[in-house]
Amino acid sequence: MKDTYFTLTENRKIAKGTYLSVLEGDTSDIKASGQFVNIKLDGLYLRRPISVCDVEGDKLTVIYKAVGVGTEKMASTPVGEKWLTLTGLGNGYDLTKSGDRPLLIGGGAGVPPMYYLAKLLVKEGKHPTVILGFGKADEVFFKEEFEALGVKVIVTTVDGSYGIRGFVTDAFDGLDYTYFYTCGPEPMLKAVYDKTVSSGQFSFEERMGCGFGACMGCTCKTKYGNKRICRDGPVLEKEEIIW
Repeated sequence: MKDTYFTLTENRKIAKGTYLSVLEGDTSDIKASGQFVNIKLDGLYLRRPISVCDVEGDKLTVIYKAVGVGTEKMASTPVGEKWLTLTGLGNGYDLTKSGDRPLLIGGGAGVPPMYYLAKLLVKEGKHPTVILGFGKADEVFFKEEFEALGVKVIVTTVDGSYGIRGFVTDAFDGLDYTYFYTCGPEPMLKAVYDKTVSSGQFSFEERMGCGFGACMGCTCKTKYGNKRICRDGPVLEKEEIIW
């Protein structure tokens, strides 16, 4: 875990309400897909936890929805500004369990961590299928970027304006997968839990005070006792989750 300044080198809107920021700095503490960073913004007390979308050398890419004061401030920050960024947070996904044909399921703000995960799996010679879930067509992002990795991509929208009509679970029929990884809002995760036929890993979205386990504000119950989403998660295995 390391707290350093990153320079904002790119900041742009990529879909309705969704923004992509590229930061340059010390990324050495980011060890796994599924980890997150905690960004300090001037004038705001609490940091903003944001999933890692990609890491390439000293460049860190994050994607987020502008839904509150903090993320709206991030979206309007000019290139060249610096953000104090705590990196290396969270446990991340365990790739050793993926098998040859893993299924990756991302919904909305849960799509970005699936990109870095897919990238690493492809480097290992695996053959992922990725399901990306959105509300409607103008919210869809990163489909082409996933396809450029050489993975199969399925898009669902709730209103049917793009791809398959419905939720991510409506794209499951006929899929053959060895393991799964998922990230998204809790109702989606519960639906994925109920419909998947293999073991898998879930990344939970949770409000976090500190981001490294000190405040205990993001504690949840599991079959193996209480766990802190920021420190012991955000990734939990299917077999330990209590709904």
